[in-house]
Amino acid sequence: MSPTNAPRHTEAARILIIDDQAQNISLLRRILERAGYENIASTTNPAEALTLKGEFRPDLVLLDLHMGADMDGFQVLEDLVSNPHGADHLPVVMITADDSAEVKRRALALGAKDFVSKPFDAAEVLLRIRNLLETRFLYQTLRNQNSELEQKVAERTKELEESRLEVLERLAVAVEFRDDDTGNHTKRVAEVSATLAAAIGLPPVTVDLIRRAAPLHDIGKVGIPDSILLKAGPLTAAEFAIMKTHTVLGAQMLSDGRSELVRVSQRIARSHHEWWDGSGYPDKTVREGTPLEARIVAVADFLDALTHDRPYRPAWSLEDTLSEISARAGIHFDPQVTTALAGIDWRSSALLVA
Repeated sequence: MSPTNAPRHTEAARILIIDDQAQNISLLRRILERAGYENIASTTNPAEALTLKGEFRPDLVLLDLHMGADMDGFQVLEDLVSNPHGADHLPVVMITADDSAEVKRRALALGAKDFVSKPFDAAEVLLRIRNLLETRFLYQTLRNQNSELEQKVAERTKELEESRLEVLERLAVAVEFRDDDTGNHTKRVAEVSATLAAAIGLPPVTVDLIRRAAPLHDIGKVGIPDSILLKAGPLTAAEFAIMKTHTVLGAQMLSDGRSELVRVSQRIARSHHEWWDGSGYPDKTVREGTPLEARIVAVADFLDALTHDRPYRPAWSLEDTLSEISARAGIHFDPQVTTALAGIDWRSSALLVA
């Protein structure tokens, strides 16, 4: 390819010329247009450089070094290169009749990529521009490829997280069938938890996260023997110690999640049996030391468990259950959550049915 022939990206290239001498701009325009460059902007006012950069979005800037205006080429160069908006590997070529080493060192230190000497040699100008544009477009191609690759990785990661979560959700339902022959406990706890979360003023995104995460609260029960999980009578101290491990087992199953949903699920699984006063398990956290989503699910789980039959006891009435939860406010349960619970008309709600 000869220097006067246009490279493949010539038509797309956008070149900005900044020179206080109109005749220099005209000469450079003729050189560029003859070579096939069509997108050219220019100004004789260096104060317009940043504005033009933002509006025109050039791929290369030709900048006169010595201008008679208040701003010289060094000041404009510093602004163009250091300005954070759209820096994007923008090459700046300095136009100068001064080829001293000191001038070049200063310009290079400020970020200039090359120099064009006056008077202009058309072949030299086009060669330098072509080389810098090829580097810029290569950079953009690599950046776009990296962006596409990152997007594909993110999409694949999301797919894997969703697949993993779906498996865990199905496993959670299977666990529920072991001590709830309808398998609906997790669904009811999810909806009650979301209702409570909305009632205390959490944003819709957080409410939805809690709705989707709550069904996994007891997933660790998959590791509890049937002889303990389905026991009709009270558990011994040793059996209860084993039962309590379902919180840690569940958190371990949900560990290392990359999505916020899995992380919320893990916190709920581990902490939904913590008490407000610190006498719960497994970590004996106190008050706000227990994640809010776990404090919400703790109330929802208790409400649903007591209002439905279990192998070890018959269901309580809704009135008795609500009264018990209210009595445990500030001891077992977060007072804020119990207050929200009391403000909801559960008697007309379908959330506790079946």
